[in-house]
Amino acid sequence: MPPALEAQSLKLLDTPQAAFKAVMETIQSAETSIDCMFYIVANDDIGRRFVEALTEKAKAGVKVRLLMDRLGTMRGPHKALDALKKAGGDVLFFSPFLQLPSSGHLNLRNHRKIIIADNSRAFSGGMNIGCHYMTDAPTADCWADLAVTIKGMSVQAFCDVYRSDWEVASGHDVEAITPAPDTAGGATLQLIPSGPDIVEDPLHDGLIRALHLAHSRIWIATPYFVPTEPLENAIRIAALRGVDVRILVPERSNQRIADFARGGYLRDARSAGANVYYYTPGMIHAKAAVIDDVAVVGTANFDVRSMLLNFEAMIFLYDAGSVTQLSDWFKARQAECHSNCPHPHLPRRLAEGVFRIGAPIL
Repeated sequence: MPPALEAQSLKLLDTPQAAFKAVMETIQSAETSIDCMFYIVANDDIGRRFVEALTEKAKAGVKVRLLMDRLGTMRGPHKALDALKKAGGDVLFFSPFLQLPSSGHLNLRNHRKIIIADNSRAFSGGMNIGCHYMTDAPTADCWADLAVTIKGMSVQAFCDVYRSDWEVASGHDVEAITPAPDTAGGATLQLIPSGPDIVEDPLHDGLIRALHLAHSRIWIATPYFVPTEPLENAIRIAALRGVDVRILVPERSNQRIADFARGGYLRDARSAGANVYYYTPGMIHAKAAVIDDVAVVGTANFDVRSMLLNFEAMIFLYDAGSVTQLSDWFKARQAECHSNCPHPHLPRRLAEGVFRIGAPIL
């Protein structure tokens, strides 16, 4: 794994406006190259404006590459993407549908979200490109989410991950780039990529170790809570040990099947002493955690698919300033929650059990 690096610059983006502004500034400030990778580029106003901004840069001679997951961006802004290609931009889809079903690749999705400008500035986090995630005109439909911008030597790790994924999608080797960032800051951070192409499961196993070592707090925010058995056990054991375990999920997510599957897991955690909070203003899409004096933010949901199947990118934060920012964000979201755990009747519990069996493919 890439090492943790000190003296990095990190800015937490916790509103749709801040995220959209950061995306556009990252693109518009690029002078030589822009590398983008997203699970979803939506066919809406934000998706089209994003692609159009890339197109303008391609016309100006900037090298533009855009990589999207084929399943996530099935309904992307195709006319805008065609215009980007005509302007000289490179557009590829990760894990296309036209491949042998027996290869297993259809079940392996690229869930990473990354923008790299001039190999020296990066944008990442849980937000895809679309009106739900980021916009300069937020509405009640906007989701609560998190993203970050990063400057410093840690951008090298993002460049390496992007190069690897582009090589897979294109079938061609790409020359490695060593950025020379001219900035410094107070953050200490580490990019932890995960996916089927990485030996073992460093993100999953690292989280399990952190949960077992936790002595004061484990705060988790996730849109979908369908953990692996080892993660579920680690959370329950921590709660039984007296650790302050809090799990924050949307009262109702955009995936009703995942909501059915999570019921039993949340009740088991609550019975062990964990506190479960249901976010009421709307959908919360952020993927974050605070474990003692370490914070985590990025693309991975707290579910089997993200932990063991998808290609993900999580950022571990070790400095007090960054951890405090994420802790304050969590407490602000918790204030908008209720903790009234539902007590479902037998038909609901049976349905939850059925969907729990299918957790690995949700």
